[in-house]
Amino acid sequence: MRILIIIDGLPGGGAEKVVLTLCQGMHNAGINVTLISLRDVCHYTIPEHLNYKVVADTSRAPWRKLTELSRRGKQLDKAVAEIESQQGRFDLILSNLHKTDRIVKKSQLYSSDRLWFCIHGILSTTYLGHRKGLNLWNKRRKMASVYQHKNIVAVSEAVGVDLVRNILASPQKIQVINNPFNIEEIEALANHPCDMAGQEYLLHVGRFHVQKRHDRLLEAYAKSRLQVPLVLIGTGSESYINKIKALATTLNIADRVIFAGFKANPFPYIKHAKQLILSSDSEGFGNVLVESLICGTPIVSTACPGGPVEIMENTGMNLGLAEVDVDSLSEKIVEVYNNPPIINKDLLKIYEISYICDKYKALVKS
Repeated sequence: MRILIIIDGLPGGGAEKVVLTLCQGMHNAGINVTLISLRDVCHYTIPEHLNYKVVADTSRAPWRKLTELSRRGKQLDKAVAEIESQQGRFDLILSNLHKTDRIVKKSQLYSSDRLWFCIHGILSTTYLGHRKGLNLWNKRRKMASVYQHKNIVAVSEAVGVDLVRNILASPQKIQVINNPFNIEEIEALANHPCDMAGQEYLLHVGRFHVQKRHDRLLEAYAKSRLQVPLVLIGTGSESYINKIKALATTLNIADRVIFAGFKANPFPYIKHAKQLILSSDSEGFGNVLVESLICGTPIVSTACPGGPVEIMENTGMNLGLAEVDVDSLSEKIVEVYNNPPIINKDLLKIYEISYICDKYKALVKS
């Protein structure tokens, strides 16, 4: 079996990490995988033995923005044709992220039944949430046209529902395939030394972005009156981080909130935390929730649109599911802190990389 995966660069996001994990899992399963990146940007280590090709756009023409999608679609066609002429036809093609999908729409791949669009997030929140009137209508129409009557992989049930209900697309097929996790590797990484081992602390892991709602997290933490520190792992714009630091000062919790920055290996910090908290407005899936459970750490999350509700129901972690507001989140933080639930790791097998790879392989027969 030969599979082609296409993505618009590898700058360090969650979807990009998922794609590389999937590539590694498929290779381990004996599948020939080729990864095409549409930008020469990569902040990850490329798995060994992966057929990796960059198809970057080098145009500097004054009108390059007007012709970008069609031009890059042709560049993609040329690259795929060259690979297939040398190595054989691909059995399955997976397009990841909306920018990639828009380029693929302008390529010859778009008419192929081999093609599946992988939707990683709640698209209406990301692309439509700030729009109104004609601008909203036009953007929704353009997005729906990309996925109309096409094959869709949604990383959660909620992602697929959003595509149909809010983007108003009518896909040909929708298959829900959760994100893959190399459980054995994560457990090994979690055993690395941790400078906070032996201390009690609460933890949030995620980029500093308005969607992650660090403001809600800090307000809920302050309201909880817990004295154990709150550790924040992640990076973002300096202005946004400073805004959150100022809020911590306003709430009189600055002495208990630790801005730990980026951690190449966050898993030891997750393993030694009392609980991991997700305070987002939306999450396509919620990788860090599964990663926390793999590390043996209880989770608390807002019941935001996306995957968190499904993850917590599938893993028996309903105790930590909060409404999308400060009061409820605060209550759940305290409840889980005082009564941490028992984690049944057998329930995590549905996220194991080999299980997820089998689901992707089955798309060839769909």
